[in-house]
Amino acid sequence: MEYEDILYRVVDGVAVVTLNRPDRLNAWRGEMERDVRAAMRVASDDNQVRVIILTGAGRGFCAGADMNGLQSVVDSQGGPAASPSRSGPSVFDPDSREDFKRQYSFFPAVPKPIIAAINGPCAGLGMIMALYADMRFASDAAVFTTAFSKRGLIAEHGISWLLPRLVGMANAADLLFSARTVRAAEALSLGLVSRVIPQAEFEDGVMEYARMLAGQVSPRSLREMKREIWNAQFQTLAEAIDAANLDMEGSFRSDDFREGVAHFVEKRAPNFSGT
Repeated sequence: MEYEDILYRVVDGVAVVTLNRPDRLNAWRGEMERDVRAAMRVASDDNQVRVIILTGAGRGFCAGADMNGLQSVVDSQGGPAASPSRSGPSVFDPDSREDFKRQYSFFPAVPKPIIAAINGPCAGLGMIMALYADMRFASDAAVFTTAFSKRGLIAEHGISWLLPRLVGMANAADLLFSARTVRAAEALSLGLVSRVIPQAEFEDGVMEYARMLAGQVSPRSLREMKREIWNAQFQTLAEAIDAANLDMEGSFRSDDFREGVAHFVEKRAPNFSGT
């Protein structure tokens, strides 16, 4: 498949989706949205892919929405014809929660772990896409800003729900209200990212972790755990326990459970099938 705004490659069970407008710090536009969604579909359907990395080309991750698109809204005085689509494209997974069927909230419905590898500036809509990933690894050159308040905008596309869950209410309010720049070390201390890797080692470090997931753990477990974690955000503890008890029955019947026991007992490398 040909893409306009991204690069796509698969290595050792890891699909790498690279936002590829480096001359614009990978600013997000409609073509990029289309390509990312298509790449996530390809990766989801490819049995050889077990983990997905989302990163940026050049020195940035994503500078947010392309300013040319924002300018077109200003030029039209924000009329309905210029407003971005609220319904978005077709849903990624019809069986997922309604919450994961919106324009930018489909990453939780992708049945494989998504690691946002934040190699540089990450702002606005780019930051939202990173927050929808399952994990965020940052280069020590990464910087973050919500940006919206400095553009006269609001907390867009669910960031008011996502950000407090990661950094707490007060810190989320600070980052949203001020739109101040946060460097990688502070992002780690806030819980915005889960690890920081030196820039010179960043690509190899992220890939090493992704290869570990792709080669050493059950793809079925990853798929089921991801679904459980995201769904649990809408459940009580009792509901999460009941759902897990039902899921456990399926695990006991799975090929990956049998392989998980066998490779441990036989003291060999695992050979999980994902079924």
